[in-house]
Amino acid sequence: MRDEGAAAPGTPVQSSVESVFREERGRLLASLVRRFGDLDLAEEVASEAIEAALVQWPVEGVPARPGAWLLTTARRRAVDRLRRDQAYAARLAILQVEADRADPAPPADAGGDLPDERLQMFFTCAHPALAAEDRGALTLRCLAGLATPEVARAFLVPTATMAQRIVRAKKKIREARIPFRVPGADELPERLPGVLQVIYSIFTEGYAASSGPRLQRLDLAEEAIRLARILRRLLPAEREIAGLLGLMLLIHARRDARTGPDGEIVLLDKQDRARWDPAMIDEGRALVLTALTGGPAGPYGVQAAIAALHDEAADLATTDWPQVVALYDVLLALTPSPVVALNRAVALAMRDGPEAGLALLDELADEPQLRGHHPYPAARGDLLQRLGRLPEAAAAYREALELAGTEPERAHLRRRLNETEPCSRRTTAP
Repeated sequence: MRDEGAAAPGTPVQSSVESVFREERGRLLASLVRRFGDLDLAEEVASEAIEAALVQWPVEGVPARPGAWLLTTARRRAVDRLRRDQAYAARLAILQVEADRADPAPPADAGGDLPDERLQMFFTCAHPALAAEDRGALTLRCLAGLATPEVARAFLVPTATMAQRIVRAKKKIREARIPFRVPGADELPERLPGVLQVIYSIFTEGYAASSGPRLQRLDLAEEAIRLARILRRLLPAEREIAGLLGLMLLIHARRDARTGPDGEIVLLDKQDRARWDPAMIDEGRALVLTALTGGPAGPYGVQAAIAALHDEAADLATTDWPQVVALYDVLLALTPSPVVALNRAVALAMRDGPEAGLALLDELADEPQLRGHHPYPAARGDLLQRLGRLPEAAAAYREALELAGTEPERAHLRRRLNETEPCSRRTTAP
């Protein structure tokens, strides 16, 4: 129940608190974890500080540096709590002495900026010792500031399941003594790709949802872009971060044209390119130049360059397909995988014709990674249909229909299947 002294929902003060919490929570949590070394404690006292702000700010006014106010309040709550627990008394004394020497806490009215230690949290949440599914959940919880029910919705699981997953990840961090620190220069090349993969996985779930009634989940895609912007500010010299941010911007620029009025899929060749976001495309293209300048290209930079070629073209026919294929050749050398080979085959079909693309797809038929991956049979169906081999195309579309996870994808595949089957056999299957 809301405290009677707290600001009512929707008031300017509560809106200010919520805005601060959304933007500063990751920084607040990272600073508390560095000082006290306990993620559970940090989350609890951060929440208590927000509750205190909801009570005090309507009376005393919003501080000039609200983030610093929250940090000081949360630190005091943590110290009080740990002092009451004798088991932590010695540990607290050591931590406080070390932390105060390294970074003395500003007084509540000092107005100092909240230290930005989120980089440590990025690498902790994406630590390779954690299960892959837990890394994204922790990143959304700790760095994006999503509540557990919101994280559960992001991963399409029950809230109780997500709560257990987050508890499991925190326990792993504690028991495995995973450090809250930024990897050294010698470790960074090995560890950074894991952080980028977590962010890109969040984005891809937003760009093309794995299941549900909608093709896109724009809130997730935009959250991933926001996280990438934070990471780029923290590590401005890392070109692959520029590549990832550029890639996501160039793809997300098409968001308004990717679905129709009823949520149906609009393929690239049918999209109204006037609805693409030109400012986002310009920013993405500039980031591509950064990603590809000053050394060998990385996988995200190459993918961003491919996305830029699509965004620069007037239509599908005038896309520079030879250059797209050449970039996929580079990407395949950097990160060989059946999914990259699938995308290259589709691009090759646009350059050399459907027969050439289909031959490459058939070579991938036994790849385990493509089993259950509905874009593979869907791509085969499209090329077979273009070649006039309609019964084979229908079989491929039926396979893709069984594997597709969202209703817009299933509806699209039903339409394609109806185009290839005789009228007497046209499907209305779900």
